[in-house]
Amino acid sequence: MGRGRQKAKQRKVARNLKYFSPETDYAALERELTAHGGEAKGEGSHSSDDYDAYAEYAAKYAIPDDEDDPYAEYAEEYSATSADDDAER
Repeated sequence: MGRGRQKAKQRKVARNLKYFSPETDYAALERELTAHGGEAKGEGSHSSDDYDAYAEYAAKYAIPDDEDDPYAEYAEEYSATSADDDAER
């Protein structure tokens, strides 16, 4: 059977959400933002320990760019020939 009643309910909820604008409690917002020591989340909130841990993983799993590159020798040949072509001009 039809979906009319369900669709009407969804439309009603969507309109309520679209046009409902609750009053913003700026005092609560200020308390929440200053509770972190005045430091905005995402701006310098990482400790140096986080970076040290990342550096350890990066060093452990790092693969040099030229290692395991099947086209490295072709790139070297191409750069050598293009350098020669530039020198002739």
